[in-house]
Amino acid sequence: MLLVTGITGRTGRYFLQELIDHKYEGSIRCIIREKSDTLLLDNCGLNIEKVIGDLNDKEFIVNTMEGVDTIMHIYNIHHSPIIVQAAIENNVKRAILVHTTGIYSNFKYASQAYKDVERKVFKMVSNPNCFTKVTILRPTMIYGDIGDSNMSKFIKMIDKFKIMPIINGGKNLIQPVNARDLGKAFYTVLSSPDKVTKEDYNLSGEKPLQMIEIFKLISNNLNKKTIFISVPLGLGVILARLARLFTLGKIDYVEAVQRMGEDRSYSHKDARNDLNYKPMSFNKGIRIEIEQYLSR
Repeated sequence: MLLVTGITGRTGRYFLQELIDHKYEGSIRCIIREKSDTLLLDNCGLNIEKVIGDLNDKEFIVNTMEGVDTIMHIYNIHHSPIIVQAAIENNVKRAILVHTTGIYSNFKYASQAYKDVERKVFKMVSNPNCFTKVTILRPTMIYGDIGDSNMSKFIKMIDKFKIMPIINGGKNLIQPVNARDLGKAFYTVLSSPDKVTKEDYNLSGEKPLQMIEIFKLISNNLNKKTIFISVPLGLGVILARLARLFTLGKIDYVEAVQRMGEDRSYSHKDARNDLNYKPMSFNKGIRIEIEQYLSR
């Protein structure tokens, strides 16, 4: 049996679509929240069992893993230790964990918690008597539809404002990955365990792009004539802190602004070699998202 967390989320839905498209024949147990939108899940035609529960409840997690041989944990990196511990106790064969390339950030507050989680996980499975094999997948900045928490913000800003400030001229590199490509990669890792030779894989977009390139692509696809003004990183951080102060924390882009000063591009060479991972171009992916935005 396959146990999945986060299947009703934005990335999880694309993994579910892969299961549907490939007519997955095994039984699937899905941990969901009481208020989750399960329309696609209910009408997918697969052998689905829905279980409502709290991922912070270890007893619930342990009980839910009865009869499970593989886990696809998409929901939240911070629940990985409790998921893996329960998997070990239940002799689950495989645990596929979706984490983040945020672990590579130069800012300790942005990366330390992720490092701590992975350190715990690898320590758990390092015991020679451990039966569970762990594979960690690390997506970069995820986008794909107008509900994402990344590109959708930039699309709305560029659509609304004629003049856009951009940190350090937008020279920093990022490598956004489309959620559709993640769904395919998750399915490949699940269905082809013989191809998985590494304990972790970065899942990034097609190639690194400067932030200014991304902003211009968005502007062009919106048919806008946006003027981009370079703002020094230090000034940007000050303005973000002032915005946080004056809005009593409701608007808090301090960390996002600070991270715009560092490159966030990561090679997916291992995923390409082992999993035949071939993500779509950002131009194609952002065009899909902007078409959704304009249609609404």
